[in-house]
Amino acid sequence: MTQKTFAPVRIGVIGLGRFGRLHSLTLAELAEAELVALVARRRESLDALAQELPGVRGWTSLTQAIEESDAEAWVVACSTSSHVSVAKALLEKGKTVLLEKPIADNLIEARSLASLVRPDSANLMMGHIVLFNSEFQQLCSVARQNGPISYIDCVRHRPASIVRDFPGENPLHAVMVHDLYAAQVLLNRAEPDYFNSQYHRTGGGDIDLALAQLGWSCGAVASFAASYLTPSGMPPRGFDRTEVFGEGWSARISTNPRPIEVWHSQASWPLALEIRTDPPSGMMAEQLRCFCRVVRGLQSVPMGATYGDAIQIQSWMEKLSESPQSPGRVIPPDLPRARRSRR
Repeated sequence: MTQKTFAPVRIGVIGLGRFGRLHSLTLAELAEAELVALVARRRESLDALAQELPGVRGWTSLTQAIEESDAEAWVVACSTSSHVSVAKALLEKGKTVLLEKPIADNLIEARSLASLVRPDSANLMMGHIVLFNSEFQQLCSVARQNGPISYIDCVRHRPASIVRDFPGENPLHAVMVHDLYAAQVLLNRAEPDYFNSQYHRTGGGDIDLALAQLGWSCGAVASFAASYLTPSGMPPRGFDRTEVFGEGWSARISTNPRPIEVWHSQASWPLALEIRTDPPSGMMAEQLRCFCRVVRGLQSVPMGATYGDAIQIQSWMEKLSESPQSPGRVIPPDLPRARRSRR
């Protein structure tokens, strides 16, 4: 069915780190959007992007940007610690928000937005590009066609340098969150009744590997591995793989890096993620097109991207984070399905 045309949505972007920059460059080329505002903490960040996006106004004050720009919707791509305060300021002004995941640093803070979010989450959509990845969407179709899921196995590994560059960043929250959202969608938002997790730490005490296991009353189980372990010789964004098994069927997707490799003085993977900005294509472009349709009331927020979905995933992360098991501990298979913890 042909999508109805609509006036471009006037959008601003808050936070100009790696993803904020990609959001900005993508929006600038989308027919569905008009990039009208950029907000950053430092003037230097605005000046750097101004060379690529001449004519787009920039502010270092969010309050001024809201008052002085004509943006009707905003993409929030700043640090997680600022997500709730920034989203609250926008929602209170009646703006529609695309908020990068995770929603907050903790569940209490995430729930503080509840009174400002519409029941259908039409004014708050979570940014989660994996949901718009073409292979993942096909995987969801395969799962729907072939019947109940028995087992999901997700691995998502990132460079070991992250431990040094971003001290204290837990891969469970920063990396595994993507796959928790994917499992949520694959299992139609069902709530697990079993949570278990383990960490591996470096000699300095930093977490460089998080493992987790979830179980559902329907019989499905899932395992997750997220790490900062890949060496410099591997693809610059590490690698991702998802495998799903059901009765009489299975499927596998490898979404990162994309299947293009280049060799010259050394090997390179020029398209780690399904994101291109010129022209815009791939999962970020599709997510932003969806957001524009949501703003115009032409589409509801998809499963995995509502405020309620974000609260559910935040609660899963907190349950997994509270008391991870020590590495190597074996859970006896005959224990009842219940949340196990060791304080």
